[in-house]
Amino acid sequence: MKVTVTKCDIASLESDLLALPFSSDGLKEDAAKRLAALGINQQVLNDFKADAGEVIVLYGESGKHSAQRIALLGLGEGKSVDDWRKAAVSFAARSVEMKLENVAVDCSCIEAHAVSTGQSVATLATAFVEGCYTGSYRFDSLKSGKLDKKKSDVKSKGIVELLFRVDSGAFEESEKGVAEGTVIGSCQKMAKDLVNLPGSHLQAVDIAKAAEESGEKYGYDVTVFHKKDIVDLAMGGLLAVNKGSHHPPAFIILDYKPKGKVTTVVALVGKGVTFDSGGISLKPSENMGEMKSDMSGAASVLGAVEAAARLGLPVHIIGLIPATDNMPGATAQQPGDVITTYSGITVEVGNTDAEGRLILADALTYGIEKYKPDVIIDIATLTGACIVALGYAVAGLFSNNDKLAEEIFQAGQQSGEKVWRMPLWDLYDEQIKSDVADVNNTGGRGAGTITAAKFLEKFIDGHKNWAHIDIAGPSFLPKSAGKVSGGTGFGVSLLVEVLKKLA
Repeated sequence: MKVTVTKCDIASLESDLLALPFSSDGLKEDAAKRLAALGINQQVLNDFKADAGEVIVLYGESGKHSAQRIALLGLGEGKSVDDWRKAAVSFAARSVEMKLENVAVDCSCIEAHAVSTGQSVATLATAFVEGCYTGSYRFDSLKSGKLDKKKSDVKSKGIVELLFRVDSGAFEESEKGVAEGTVIGSCQKMAKDLVNLPGSHLQAVDIAKAAEESGEKYGYDVTVFHKKDIVDLAMGGLLAVNKGSHHPPAFIILDYKPKGKVTTVVALVGKGVTFDSGGISLKPSENMGEMKSDMSGAASVLGAVEAAARLGLPVHIIGLIPATDNMPGATAQQPGDVITTYSGITVEVGNTDAEGRLILADALTYGIEKYKPDVIIDIATLTGACIVALGYAVAGLFSNNDKLAEEIFQAGQQSGEKVWRMPLWDLYDEQIKSDVADVNNTGGRGAGTITAAKFLEKFIDGHKNWAHIDIAGPSFLPKSAGKVSGGTGFGVSLLVEVLKKLA
């Protein structure tokens, strides 16, 4: 999607659909005047309330505008970035439904809304463009079209061009925001595409290939450790999870170093289980196909590192992605096995479906030992218990540092990818004690999200600036009426916002 900022007169703005955003207050104050200037019947205002995300498409002849259609777009109260993002998602989704490729939005109100929201013009522009990427996203690359009468409908081009109209005073800041929104939106799209690929199309080596292509294109280093290297490193957690698979594991390291002197090193660790059957502790068959999304953390880390490189953020970032599938083969690890992780800590495998924490354990220890980061954050679809606690909209946050936890929380508020902090109290250690090893990889049903985080804490070697983000809920939307299901790219925008704060 090409996004262009323009100052041209609204009446001469040519597009398939031109959106006119209104807040609830703006609807009362100047809607009638704006519609009259474009020759639009004002009676439509009787049916439009300007609720956030509300869209009404208008048809009819008019000699006062060049757009083929006009849309009234609701911003709600227009006092939050989320209102802008929600409006953009709805506008883009409607455009795709109508198979419109060239659309425009009149954001002449953006300066006034920047004041009312307490945000910059650039921030609102970024949010709107991100929302357009979200609303227009469809995953159809695996469709052949052979069962469809109209093959042109199968693989829609989506929105080809978005014109972002502003007044002269907001032009420079809008261009800055649109550029950032385009980077983040396209990186989210890349992450969604990876998450939506099934296990038959995506294995650990495919994640490695995607990382290498991204690094080569955007100027950061990528190192891939293959199975022999992983054996030499004695990464017992990653190797144990991979034992039942026909496909080799990979340990992928992304290394982005900005130009000039930097004082902060941040390590991002993403869980890369390309398909999680549960292993010997087999999952129920219902909806098991959604477990292709168990590498969402890896996709988020890859997307965030690419975005940071493209934006030139002044922080040294190390991305660490342990990748494998988790299958119940004849050679698979078994419940009751004791494994030795890269750290030397032994783990009793109470449940082979608690596999993500095993591969993250190796990556956390390796990242801290080799790179000595100032901050280390892992992000993973770790526990179904987190969905029970927080649903599909919010991620669970754990941290041993109050300042870092607050920065991540605020980044979630700003990016729209919200997190909620949960406890890391020592009393939960009792649940993961083992009689035969240093620690058990599961603590039972109660407080499952917390005991998973407590397990990971064992492998950070006392690092004082660590956070764990459980994205099991918001990373993948299950099928439901009226919504586009699948990978969301959750974590890319959140991590970029965190990196901006840390830089």
